[in-house]
Amino acid sequence: MRPVDSEVALPRGMVLASAWAELGDAVAPLSNATGRPLARTVKLIVDPLVVRPAWNRRLAGGSLSAEHADELRRVIADAGPVLAATAAWFLCLKRARRRAGITEGNPQDLYFQRCYELAVTHGHPGPDADGTADRVVAEPREPRPTVDRIREHLADPGTARELIRLRDAEWDRQDVTERTTDPRVAEFLAGCDSAPDPALFAALVSGRAGARGADLEVPGVAREHGLSDRARPAPPELGREAVKTRLPKPFDRSILERLVYREVAADVPVLVREEVVRSARPWQLGDEPHRVTMVLGRLASTALGEERAPAGAAARLRSRWRREAYVHRVLRLPAPEAPGVPAELRADVHAVAARGRHRPGSWSSPGGPFSTGR
Repeated sequence: MRPVDSEVALPRGMVLASAWAELGDAVAPLSNATGRPLARTVKLIVDPLVVRPAWNRRLAGGSLSAEHADELRRVIADAGPVLAATAAWFLCLKRARRRAGITEGNPQDLYFQRCYELAVTHGHPGPDADGTADRVVAEPREPRPTVDRIREHLADPGTARELIRLRDAEWDRQDVTERTTDPRVAEFLAGCDSAPDPALFAALVSGRAGARGADLEVPGVAREHGLSDRARPAPPELGREAVKTRLPKPFDRSILERLVYREVAADVPVLVREEVVRSARPWQLGDEPHRVTMVLGRLASTALGEERAPAGAAARLRSRWRREAYVHRVLRLPAPEAPGVPAELRADVHAVAARGRHRPGSWSSPGGPFSTGR
């Protein structure tokens, strides 16, 4: 390996992916199709249990010096045997779930950290591993609404008729008469990366800057932002099936598909009604602070594909986006290359870059797509 300039900052995600690849097939159950660690692997195992960034802050940043990148690689390599045992235990627990007929809950959320504990305590699964796995999956868990329970609720004919009436009434009540962008949005964005102004953010919320900036009912806008494949968002279907690996764009999802990740203790009828009502709100979000955040993010993201970005949060977001390994690979190689990057991600990167080339100065241009709504 060629020596790396000690002053060069390396993206942490790229360093982690490279170190993970060195562990090989032994950690495949904790990896995605491209061989990188799953997002939940990083969130539930690598960061809190292996790297421990709260104690090792030098390894926690979005970019690392060459020295700290080498240290992170050593930490992952040293943890290789335990991570391999964790992966093996995860396969054991998944088989135990099938034997017990358990379908609710995400196995990664439920068992990743438990598998790491078993790996540290017992090493690789031994002859009595099946018995241990059966006891683990039989441990009591908090009740939570499942896709099956929500599907059963939506399938009741009387309930379905009531929910459709509620959905249609809420969509008919939408107020789209005023859609303008509060100029204070750009003011907040310019300084929020270094010194966010809580009073200004509160003023944006009280002034409904998020709702007023949601011009997504204008034909083509939601599609341009990757929120829908339709020209205009439409009232959601109630839905009969939900497959997490094949979900449509956010605004195109049925009520069932919107709730497929809601693994929290709640009353299913209340949860469903709240989602139906929320689908008709600006940005299809229920709270104004979240809507303001979306407006801020949309304004900042208009600079992603441009050669130069303004100072502040937009510049920081653009810099972080371009440092992502898959973005760097796609931008460096001519289309349709960039092996290892899914076609959908390649298309997204090229679309963002094309918008930046075709809309010079759009971040602050009076005629830019974010200057006014409808």
